[in-house]
Amino acid sequence: MSIQIALASAATLISLGFTATVLERWLDRHRPQDMAWTVALMLFSLGAGSMWLGASVGWSAGPFRAFYIFGAVLNVPILALGTVYLMMPRPKADRIALVTVVACAFGAGIVLMAPTTGTFIADELPQGSEVFGAGPRIAAALASSLGALVVVGGSVWSATRLFRTGGASAVRGGTGNVLIALGAVTLSLGGLLNSVVDEMTGFSISVVIGIALIFAGALTATSAGNVPADN
Repeated sequence: MSIQIALASAATLISLGFTATVLERWLDRHRPQDMAWTVALMLFSLGAGSMWLGASVGWSAGPFRAFYIFGAVLNVPILALGTVYLMMPRPKADRIALVTVVACAFGAGIVLMAPTTGTFIADELPQGSEVFGAGPRIAAALASSLGALVVVGGSVWSATRLFRTGGASAVRGGTGNVLIALGAVTLSLGGLLNSVVDEMTGFSISVVIGIALIFAGALTATSAGNVPADN
């Protein structure tokens, strides 16, 4: 249990530090992708903080509901908006962002209002199927899968285009996209690890590594100054 608390607290503090750094980038440059990544990292912080709380005081409906909203429903779609703003013209990306925010609010509302079932075990992170009915689990599955598809697919496409362009700035931009995609995959695999083998420690480690990769990718991509070719 102590290792789980330590890892959850590390994930929370690291992601808060990353959030502040990317926020500083946004305040300096006011690029929409920086704001999307700032919000996504803050959501990761809240999700990790909920995991920290649950591991420290024992899992119950409150910490798990917060963990599910921030960790399973909201963060990956908002992270995907950073990729959208890198790939698309600003007006089109703004429209996608509006739809995404409304959909995320709807999904979070489903989880917030859903009744819980089953019994919580204080020192064990439960699976969604043990706590919620179909509604919250469908919302989380759609949010995570669609968001991850945009992040991974868009990042790979953008990285390929940038690497073909050549030049130091393009290479940095491509590398940043690859790191963000790797971070999203790491987080997704961590969730799979918890769901399949119920390994809280492995899940906690994946959160720390995934957030670190996303942070490194965001810094690398924004330092390159790359913008979509259609802008």
